[in-house]
Amino acid sequence: MSEVNIPKRKEKCENCTKQCNKKQSGDGANSHQDSVQESCSMGSQVLLSACLACDGCVSEEENLKISQQSLEQVERVLALNKKCDASKHRVLVASVCPQSLPFFAVKFGLDISEAANKLCGFLKSLGVQYVFDTTLAAGFSILESQKEFIQRFRRRHHDSHAVPMFTSSCPGWIRYSERVLGSLVTPHICTARSPQQIMGCLVKDYFSKQQKLSPGKVYHVLVAPCFDKKLEAVREEFYSGLLEARDVDCVLTSGEIYYLMEQRKVRVEELDSVPLDHVLGEAGDAALVRHEGRGSEGFLEHIFKHAAKELFGLDVHEITYKNLRNRDFQEVTLERDGETLLQFAAVYGFRNIQTLVHRMRTGRVPYQLVEVLSCPGGCLSGRGQAESEAGGRVDKALVQQMEEAYSSLPVRLPEVNPTLHTLYQDWLQGQDSPRASALLHTQYTRQIHTQPPHMQW
Repeated sequence: MSEVNIPKRKEKCENCTKQCNKKQSGDGANSHQDSVQESCSMGSQVLLSACLACDGCVSEEENLKISQQSLEQVERVLALNKKCDASKHRVLVASVCPQSLPFFAVKFGLDISEAANKLCGFLKSLGVQYVFDTTLAAGFSILESQKEFIQRFRRRHHDSHAVPMFTSSCPGWIRYSERVLGSLVTPHICTARSPQQIMGCLVKDYFSKQQKLSPGKVYHVLVAPCFDKKLEAVREEFYSGLLEARDVDCVLTSGEIYYLMEQRKVRVEELDSVPLDHVLGEAGDAALVRHEGRGSEGFLEHIFKHAAKELFGLDVHEITYKNLRNRDFQEVTLERDGETLLQFAAVYGFRNIQTLVHRMRTGRVPYQLVEVLSCPGGCLSGRGQAESEAGGRVDKALVQQMEEAYSSLPVRLPEVNPTLHTLYQDWLQGQDSPRASALLHTQYTRQIHTQPPHMQW
């Protein structure tokens, strides 16, 4: 097994104060520095909301919560399960993001399906009882986002906050919006929960009931490509005081899991190949699939095609992207008889996000929807799996290999996934029910916080 670099958190990297007085330059190169830089054009110093390698921008309370999102915490739960006091035993469930699977495929030198089975075999050898992938949860998030976009588009003439709608699946973007941009952006953010947090609800609410377990008896680990997912998991709205349980107990990055395999000197060829589990049990679909898009969950493509059909009766089979500033700032347009019907954009990386924010401030955003991701290149380039061994920069060769592995999976539209339709009825009591609204949506608002004394925003 080849080595993987695990970024270590340090006291203060000073990148915020080094960067804040520099003019924006370049074309948004795919580097870690790009993903954590906020422009000085806003007249403030900087929160590196996409970077958890530095304690400088994380409060003490958040620091404590993040410290619980670790391999040591998972190993502590596993150790308790081996002791005699069964009252303290917990059922471990792991959910793996589809963007993490290509990382293991490349590292293992296997196709993505076999790599998923080897990863499942490793996790179960540790004591994890169930291993899911989160594509099903992403399907819920896409369908709810599609529905919300249609509603927003139809009220756009009498609601100034209806469009543009910003996607809500990236926690780095959400954190930046709430803490820095505030009311300029937060009313425009889609209320659909991210795939991670919908998966949390699915495991702690639906699956635990099927297993006749209390949510607190289930310890839910999520494997993700991104460190920011750790902060998303500890948001207050995703904790139930009544049940004394979080939807996601611990987020581990792909790199952290691989590091654990190296620590234990695991040989991939000696691992059992174990199929992933399914929330519906044996009735679930055994095949791995992906959604459209070039390495993320494809919210833009799914919403674009759905809106074209729902609003204008047009079937869109292929989407053509137009590069604007670079490959991480792209535009998609729907036209009919010379009239522009829809105009969407994909904006990745904080350098490009700053361009978007500037246009918002000057009222020059022509888009009805923007898919926003804080990592240049999208989720496959998450720093929890794509950082080079030298550290600090994205391993472009690794990312290219992961993109090829990811694209090898067949695409399935969430609209035709029978498992989603079953769960809408059996779990959520219908697509438009109050229960669906409560469990699949949340709200994003400006956050009042106490900043560390050495930070200025």
